[in-house]
Amino acid sequence: MNRERGASSLMLALLILILGSLLLQGVNQQQASYASRVAMQSLALQRQARVQSALEWGRGQRWSGLVEMECRHSSSSATRVCLRVLPGDKVMMIAQDDGMSLWRLGDVIQGEIVFSPHGWSDFCPLKEVALCRVP
Repeated sequence: MNRERGASSLMLALLILILGSLLLQGVNQQQASYASRVAMQSLALQRQARVQSALEWGRGQRWSGLVEMECRHSSSSATRVCLRVLPGDKVMMIAQDDGMSLWRLGDVIQGEIVFSPHGWSDFCPLKEVALCRVP
């Protein structure tokens, strides 16, 4: 009878060990999933910061305003910044990097470009989507 008790105790210990191992594997998979999400979110935030920075850089540049679309590369990154001249003395600045774009509208007042004080938009502010694309 003592032998049977020893076997059942051993089986119980093995069962607890197996359940603990399964629980640890599940926690490890969940942690790996969270780490992946955090890394992706971090990259997205860095890309957003680069595009916002490039848009501000473009705001401080001297643009000719003579051509329909004038593009430059931001000095600090490979982000492309373009100024599109629109009808009615309007302009739109577009900053684009790795699939992310930001837009900012402005007016041409006495030959100077004055951008909207409302800041940038993360969606195209125009009805014609083709005007929001960078060539």
